[in-house]
Amino acid sequence: MKSIASTLYYPLGDSAIVLELGQSISEDIQRHISAIGSFLEEYSFEGFIEYVPAFTTVTVFYDPVVTDYETVKLLFIEMLAEIAEDTERVESVTVDIPVLYGGMQGPDLSFVAAHTGLSEMEVIALHSAEEYLVYMIGFAPGFPYLGGLNEKIASPRKEIPSVKIPAGSVGIAGMQTGIYPIETPGGWQIIGQTPLKLFDPERDPPALVKAGNRLRFVAITEEEFDEIKKQADGN
Repeated sequence: MKSIASTLYYPLGDSAIVLELGQSISEDIQRHISAIGSFLEEYSFEGFIEYVPAFTTVTVFYDPVVTDYETVKLLFIEMLAEIAEDTERVESVTVDIPVLYGGMQGPDLSFVAAHTGLSEMEVIALHSAEEYLVYMIGFAPGFPYLGGLNEKIASPRKEIPSVKIPAGSVGIAGMQTGIYPIETPGGWQIIGQTPLKLFDPERDPPALVKAGNRLRFVAITEEEFDEIKKQADGN
């Protein structure tokens, strides 16, 4: 439980505390972060507003009218032993993400294939063979940063970012892969698209996946894409 025991604390303004569990990205640290999140979801504390997990930190926001930094820090120090015991009991949820690779939905698949020296089918096979860990949500609402990409298909970001990337686009940037939950500019190499809504403000919770989940990409046909999209859009 070294990551929990060596946690560092520092304030973020007058309404948040940052818990830093390490300096490098690892599954062990991510399990500790998920355990802290699960603990807060179950028990919380007076004045608690929300928590934001990242690769190596958890930022906890609170109401400064109700409590303060030193009180919250002491509370976490007291809670750490119990949180550490929960790390092995954090439930790992696996989410399947259907993806239509290539074509209009994956305009950069050919670039990734050429860059890696593989065929497009080999890129698809390698990308959909892995089970990815959701390390954090960021950049855009519901955007999952995933660990576990096969190094054989690692590819550089675009030299000139795209002005508009459609919602659901699946991309690769370096040793990371992720999904654009909303239409936004971006520089990742787009190899496919999912018909699922990664982020829906009318859904509870709005984001389809969260940090600590595991994710699998499942290759689908154009017909399957259209059918799933109709269901996702409520048609």
